[in-house]
Amino acid sequence: MWARRNRVLQAAQWAAPNQGLCLCPAPGPAWGWAGLSGCRPSVVAVELVLFCCLSPSPGEPAADMDELDVEPPLTLIPGVDSNRKQMCFAWGPGEMLVYETLFPKECAEKRPGCPNIFIVRKDQDVYSQTLRKLFNESHGIFVGLQRSEEELAGKSRKAQLVRVSKNYRSVIRACMEEMHQLAISTRDPELQCQHSTQVSILSAMELIWNLCEILFVEVAPAGHLLLHLLDWVRLHVCDVDSMVREVLSSENPSKHKDFWNAVDSFVLQGRMDDARHLLSKEASANPTSMGMCKILDDLMKKMPILSIGNTQTLTEMELKWQHWHEECQRYLQDGTFASNLHMESICKILLGDENAILEKKELMTTWYHFLVTRLVYSHPTVKPVELRFYAQSSLDLFLGGESSPEPLDSILMAAFEFEIHQVIKECSIALSNWWFVAHLTDLLDHCKLLHSHNLYFGSNMREFLLLEYASGLFSHHSLWQLGVDYFDHCPEYGKVYLELHIERIPLNTEQKALKVLRICEQRQMHEQVRSICKIMAMKAVRNNRLGSALSWSIRAKDAAFATLISDRFLKDYCERGSFSDLDLIDNLGPSMLLSDRLTFLGKYREFHRLYGEKRFSEAAKLLLMLMTARIAPCSFWMTLLTDALPLLEQKEVIFSAEQTYELMRCLEDLTAGKTDNQKLQVDDVETTKVEILRLALARNLARAIVKEGTLEGS
Repeated sequence: MWARRNRVLQAAQWAAPNQGLCLCPAPGPAWGWAGLSGCRPSVVAVELVLFCCLSPSPGEPAADMDELDVEPPLTLIPGVDSNRKQMCFAWGPGEMLVYETLFPKECAEKRPGCPNIFIVRKDQDVYSQTLRKLFNESHGIFVGLQRSEEELAGKSRKAQLVRVSKNYRSVIRACMEEMHQLAISTRDPELQCQHSTQVSILSAMELIWNLCEILFVEVAPAGHLLLHLLDWVRLHVCDVDSMVREVLSSENPSKHKDFWNAVDSFVLQGRMDDARHLLSKEASANPTSMGMCKILDDLMKKMPILSIGNTQTLTEMELKWQHWHEECQRYLQDGTFASNLHMESICKILLGDENAILEKKELMTTWYHFLVTRLVYSHPTVKPVELRFYAQSSLDLFLGGESSPEPLDSILMAAFEFEIHQVIKECSIALSNWWFVAHLTDLLDHCKLLHSHNLYFGSNMREFLLLEYASGLFSHHSLWQLGVDYFDHCPEYGKVYLELHIERIPLNTEQKALKVLRICEQRQMHEQVRSICKIMAMKAVRNNRLGSALSWSIRAKDAAFATLISDRFLKDYCERGSFSDLDLIDNLGPSMLLSDRLTFLGKYREFHRLYGEKRFSEAAKLLLMLMTARIAPCSFWMTLLTDALPLLEQKEVIFSAEQTYELMRCLEDLTAGKTDNQKLQVDDVETTKVEILRLALARNLARAIVKEGTLEGS
């Protein structure tokens, strides 16, 4: 498939002898390994991380299809030695089998091979119960966004998109909290490690999404931008609150070892009211420092802040901030806080002194916290376009050459640089599944930020990522139903993907088959409807459930299969003397016209019903019609003629002379059409039947002639 070219495994690189098979994965999110027993019970678990190679940014030349952005890691498959045996693999939806063949390599020493079959499984996250809640909840948000009124424009449209973004974040946070509780409650160290890792990933996802919401969805202007960034930092740095609780719960808070760390943390987050409240504890406990505390408290109180509902202009804000800044500078130069290093340090932070802020590096823990603190006290009216310069310098200053940026740092930096496509690309590389990039890209596409970015293999970025995410859902036994809606909203290739994936859903039960069938019928996927019906019909035949098989074949409009099953019904009738599934046969209606044999089955059952209701004349006409119309199989003629016997023996003449002649002709055609060998093989029972029929027909003919002559004479 088109988009699949960026996801499949493109090469297998072989390791040194006795080191096992190395797979070199192609672009894509994280895969997982699960061992499947081959000749003996054995489970092997290995994790394999793949990388996603998205298209270049606008204006850049398209990269070669085989070119990778990063060198992918090699993963060894334990117990497999590709230097001795040739390897083979087979594709499946969301999985790949890898195993040794029986063919040895040239000059290879003969040794026993590896008895295991390994499964490369994509999108392991779909098997996490907590993450399934994330997928289910976000599905509703996604569908609601697609169905929202397109006429909404301007502020109303923007407000709606912000609400959608916040809904996505609330789902991420709820799953993160649930996963955190699991990590705390579980006693299994391995599970605890898995849950903790997932909490970290979800936390990073929420952090990135929140920043993208501020920069790309809300598009906060200068002044208000910093308020949003402050909220962003406060939401994701929670250590200060636990520290403050511990300080305030002590007998003498101002003497607690973390008292000034708590004050500094509040100041670094711009939480002036909380910092002033703590500072009052110092003033109460130490009368000698009351004057300094009063001045510092006054400076914090006067600090100009551009609130959301404030109508003052940026110019007014900058003037007020400049006057306040000069006042802080004056107190520092006068040595007002010289006798208290803690307060002097806080005053330097208020002045935006980078060295003073960096001294509190351990309290901030991250460079983006340092960035926001730096902007709060040095450039509170920063414009969005200026963020990239402050972000890069903050990263460099904070790391100080001691360490290199992590993947999360690269993603956040790309966001601050307003490189949307780079954000998506880096997230595809770093995160463990397609959920995040698919939903974020869809939201940004609704913000009209991605319309100019088409991928070089025919799709656009939004559709490509949605297709990959939905494809992963189809590997799960129940989440595939969510994937259907994602495919529905991919106009270019969505239907093609859905057709390919839906045919591979295991139809374990009839209820599931009906669900899949309904989906196909709603989307006019006629070929898939026929395929599903044929599969279910064959299953029913194998289980000798002829009624169900006939129902499925009629639904598939498969005349040949309906004929086959009708023959089985007739064969069973001949053996048992009664029909099964009478309700179905009695209510065939127009469906019986699908094939001649099905028509015969329906009409033959109608004959039995008429006979049972003692409507002999109608039953006789129908029976004769079945014989003369030649829709009955030749092998069934003797049965039909035998069914005529009770009617021929009735006291009242049922068959007219003309009808009796027709029955005689049918009997003679039946016996005359047999070859010499067939005649030799006819047993005594068959011969007796023929003689009885001839006698009954002759007797009925005589009675009919007499009756008809009497009627004419009268």
